[in-house]
Amino acid sequence: MATELTDHELIAKHRPTLDQALEAIRTRAYWSPHPEHPKAYGENGSLSLAEGKTAFDALLGTRLDLGQPGTDDWVGGEVSPYGVELGVTYPHADVDVLLPAMRAGQGAWRDAGPELRAAVCLEILQRISDRTHEIAHAVMHTSGQAYLMAFQAGGPHAQDRGLEAVAYACFEQLRTPAAAEWTKPQGKRDPLVLAKEFTPVPRGVALLIGCNTFPTWNGYPGLFASLATGNAVLVKPHPRAVLPLALTVRIAREVLAEAGFDPNLVALAAERPGEGIAKTLAVRPEIRIIDYTGSTAFGDWLESHARQAQVYTEKAGVNTVLIESTDDYKGMLSNLAFSLSLYSGQMCTTPQNLLIPRTGIITDEGPKSYDEVVAGLARSVDGLLGDDARANALLGAIVNPDVKARLEAAAALGEVALPSREITNPEFPDAVVRTPVIVKLDGAKPDSEAAYMSECFGPVSFAVAVDSAADAVELLRRTIREKGAMTVAAYTTSEAVEQDVQEVCLEEAAQLSLNLTGGVYVNQTAAFSDFHGSGGNPAANAALCDGAFVANRFRVVEVRRQA
Repeated sequence: MATELTDHELIAKHRPTLDQALEAIRTRAYWSPHPEHPKAYGENGSLSLAEGKTAFDALLGTRLDLGQPGTDDWVGGEVSPYGVELGVTYPHADVDVLLPAMRAGQGAWRDAGPELRAAVCLEILQRISDRTHEIAHAVMHTSGQAYLMAFQAGGPHAQDRGLEAVAYACFEQLRTPAAAEWTKPQGKRDPLVLAKEFTPVPRGVALLIGCNTFPTWNGYPGLFASLATGNAVLVKPHPRAVLPLALTVRIAREVLAEAGFDPNLVALAAERPGEGIAKTLAVRPEIRIIDYTGSTAFGDWLESHARQAQVYTEKAGVNTVLIESTDDYKGMLSNLAFSLSLYSGQMCTTPQNLLIPRTGIITDEGPKSYDEVVAGLARSVDGLLGDDARANALLGAIVNPDVKARLEAAAALGEVALPSREITNPEFPDAVVRTPVIVKLDGAKPDSEAAYMSECFGPVSFAVAVDSAADAVELLRRTIREKGAMTVAAYTTSEAVEQDVQEVCLEEAAQLSLNLTGGVYVNQTAAFSDFHGSGGNPAANAALCDGAFVANRFRVVEVRRQA
């Protein structure tokens, strides 16, 4: 954004995109302004694939100075899951200095109004989009995603989610008019007349606690929802995934300054090893909003202890697939194999439990026993990942040692239907790459229940034998109610079973995908159309993105005057 742009010009520049986003969330139809193909970049100021790699390489071993107040140290230490030591250092903040500086700019940001704030946010997103390839490398080398996934999920898909949040924020703030004349008739007396003004006001400073696996995709909704509703945002990245969000903060600060606002409305809170500043920040009185993605234990702690803040959490759940029957057996197995393999199962939406009647299922290829279904799925995964180059492109790298430990321990939990194997990445020989493991469990045995009723984050799936479709439906209900689920899938040709599954998901507030056999997968959601999580079961208390995700980030203050 050029500094000569006036507020009016800035709004005019981005109004068409905002209008399209508002229409998309109304219709839920497909739309995206951010290209998904890597070759779409390289013109009109955006970095090409090669330029993005050069820009990323230039960051390695440097100090990322954001010009923040209160910097008292420089911290870093990220090591890529691919074995590359990033060597980037970031400002460590004295929050007693930084937080007051962040609050100082909120008055002018509040007074800018919803439309100008939205335009500034869209300018930030445009600048981020121009540097998609650079940020994609940062996502790849902090999350372990393979490059194409890091490019798409960390780039255009994350940007779509940020824009979606801005659209919802704008809609909710403009629901109430800025001004109104109120006239109450008094019969023969003169009417009562008041002039009323209504102003959306921010809650305060928002704290974004980033995650390791999807730093931008999970981070942008909260960041832009808070910023668009007038709040300053303090970004506290995961210590293993600082760089993608640090680059985002730098871009946001540049745009805010050029637009005439205080750049300290967005700041970074990087931490020393083992410092654990999220707990300290979360309970500070200045922090009025918290966005968090991560473990259930810390999410529950935030909900219980950060009482001064509005807390939005995406925690963990046990995602379940119910398999009762199918009219496309090969398509079902192929779809599930991809869903289990993508990014080594390190997605909060990856299926974990596959509920299969022990008497088998009906398919277009005839009846299939429980053992045949599990063996067929194992063959599909093996076929998908049989070529090492293709496997590396789908699996990426194991993000941290905890995931590797869970994967290795899973084989002892039951009968292994598909063992995990090690794959070498020739470009990154230090990367830990593993194929998924599938373990057979008997749903009727108590010792099996301890395994399948706990989240085992990573490339681990349990093929759970159940007595009947009705038992599968009840186990699905109990799993969602007790453990939560970000996603549920079902395969059935029975209208009755489909209705039962749908009723469970409606009652327990879980997002359901039915009979996916093509190029849409249960662990993928589309911005502007799909809701990520529901906020209605233990896996998350918010959905990305709906009106509830933004509406409580601001309040409306009324001023009445005698007319």
